[in-house]
Amino acid sequence: MTLHANLQQLGSQKTDYRYDQPDASLLERFPNPFAQGALNPHGVTGTLNITCPEFTSLCPVTGQPDFATIVIEMEADQWCVESKSLKLYLGSFRMHGEFHEACVCRMANDLVALLQPRWLRVEGRFTPRGGIPLWPKAEYRRPV
Repeated sequence: MTLHANLQQLGSQKTDYRYDQPDASLLERFPNPFAQGALNPHGVTGTLNITCPEFTSLCPVTGQPDFATIVIEMEADQWCVESKSLKLYLGSFRMHGEFHEACVCRMANDLVALLQPRWLRVEGRFTPRGGIPLWPKAEYRRPV
């Protein structure tokens, strides 16, 4: 069995784009190469930084679009997030009204539930509204 045998989105001939409701079921994972014995005989550890510069959602009050760069940093344990599924997941926020902080909190919780990482941080670098940039961060550390 290959590391990517269970991935549904990557390489799919037909991609279903959904923009109206954040949907964690779009997220997929694959085994973390840092956690695999044969692939990592010396026990090398690593972190992941994923930068997604084209995030959009809607203000829940005005309906105006909000734009952000989403930055995800993590130390994976057994799983990594597959990037096409992450793109589709982030796209599912496009026509959804939610405050910046709630979007970032939702993303962090959905990724923690899927990946069970050692630690994870999600930051939303939203473009200024009324001259004020807002960059909420959500952070998770696995209890020791």
